[in-house]
Amino acid sequence: MKEEFKTVARFSSVQSAEITAGMLRANGIPAMVLGEASSYPVINAVIDGIEVKVSADDYEEALKLL
Repeated sequence: MKEEFKTVARFSSVQSAEITAGMLRANGIPAMVLGEASSYPVINAVIDGIEVKVSADDYEEALKLL
């Protein structure tokens, strides 16, 4: 069975996404950062292309922490 992942947050900077994922991991929720960041911050702000994802089973708990 394939594990389902859900997006709990979107960011325009990798740093913000990594901080959030780290906080989730520190609280026992495995999290991953996916997406591409442009070298142009203005574009990143528009596309919100960086996502923090958790398993569907951890989704509600992750939202509570955020």
